[in-house]
Amino acid sequence: MRWALVKVSLAVTVMVVVAFAVPLGLVIREMARDRAFSNAEREAAAVAPALSITTDRDQLERVVASVGSDAAMAVHIPAGDGGEAHDMGERRATEEDIAAVRELGRVSTSPVTGGSALLQPVALSSGEIAVIEVFVPESEVTNGVDTAWAVLAGVGVALILGSVAVADRLGVRMVRPAQRLVEGAHELGEGKLGARVPEDGPTELRLAAVAFNSMADQVVQLLANERELAADLSHRLRTPLTVLRLNAASLGDGPAAEQTRAAVEQLEREVDTIIRTARDAKPQTAAAGPGAGCDAAEVVRERMAFWSALAEDEGRKWRVAGADRPVRIPVARTDLAAALDALLGNVFRHTAEGTAFAVDVHNGEDAVIVLVSDAGPGIPDPEAAMARGRGSGNDGSTGLGLDIVRRLAESTGGDVRIGSSVLGGTEVRIWIQVDGREREPRRRGHRGTVRRRRGPGRLVASFNRPRSLP
Repeated sequence: MRWALVKVSLAVTVMVVVAFAVPLGLVIREMARDRAFSNAEREAAAVAPALSITTDRDQLERVVASVGSDAAMAVHIPAGDGGEAHDMGERRATEEDIAAVRELGRVSTSPVTGGSALLQPVALSSGEIAVIEVFVPESEVTNGVDTAWAVLAGVGVALILGSVAVADRLGVRMVRPAQRLVEGAHELGEGKLGARVPEDGPTELRLAAVAFNSMADQVVQLLANERELAADLSHRLRTPLTVLRLNAASLGDGPAAEQTRAAVEQLEREVDTIIRTARDAKPQTAAAGPGAGCDAAEVVRERMAFWSALAEDEGRKWRVAGADRPVRIPVARTDLAAALDALLGNVFRHTAEGTAFAVDVHNGEDAVIVLVSDAGPGIPDPEAAMARGRGSGNDGSTGLGLDIVRRLAESTGGDVRIGSSVLGGTEVRIWIQVDGREREPRRRGHRGTVRRRRGPGRLVASFNRPRSLP
């Protein structure tokens, strides 16, 4: 928009300059020509009175010398009273032009070599017509024209540059509010809810900024209302949870009773987390500073302690590797626990009883990889499984669990991939970027080289491969 305005201004200014400068230049050239021939007419008029009185050569030469240069003036005297025709001075005009002036009896000009000749007839006392020739050189006709044209060209260039500068300033004044409006829209789209636009500039852009700020305020208010609604709805779950917890307490002892009570406690914690998250505008997966996040190894051990009980009931072999030492990641503890529960829940939900599974934690210099693998039938279309709401294609699969895992990894700059495991089934790899930067194709980890290998339906992270299940 800014450059379009500059181009339009440049085109209009050039047309105006050409429309005025070219005619003005032609007028100046014509004025210089008129000035030169006017001077020649005055010189001829100064000699005409003497020529009408006498034709004596000596006297005429003195008159011509007092008026101007002998080289620029000539007098053509016809024959009369028995005398012969003679010319005084250098003749440049042709005989035909001189004869035509005598016949017509009026001033005329004719082109000659190096300029023009002014021919003025003068009546002699004898009744004959003499002709005074004044040479007007071309340099005198164009005297000052080049300078005037150069001045006009300079003025035209100055006007063009000035108009471009003014148009550029006007363009900046119009474009800058539009750019701020675009930047504010991008910031709001990126989730920066505090983005606002200064309400200045032209009237239309000022009204657009007012509308944008009003829209941003409404978005913030709607999100706040949604968070409060989610918190209120989650709070309503407390009553049935309390009843469920009291009923679970009356189940007595036994593995099933303990698992039920543990599940109720976990559900109560999740409800509390939902309420706190809904009323907190800050994302839970963002690290707040040094030391923020959680110990991935500790969370893995805690969740495996829960799922291992169910695995024993179903006769599943399981294994945990890499969780024997602290592994810090910039992810909230509850988010990582939810992601692990989603993946392990899929293993129990979509594989037959007795199917083995494993969880491996690989700690690199700037990334942590969590692998959840099983010995089940695998996922026929991994890309479709990663699409939110589509799932793996099996009955009861919605894909929301994998979407939770994906958002967890992407919040750190990582990603999630689905491939084939060494157990023969599915392997879900969660790449968690520790330093928050976009990962590179190759990185050197603590336990080996991280590589991405592609094959038919296969994308895995190669560290030291996990040991086989017992």
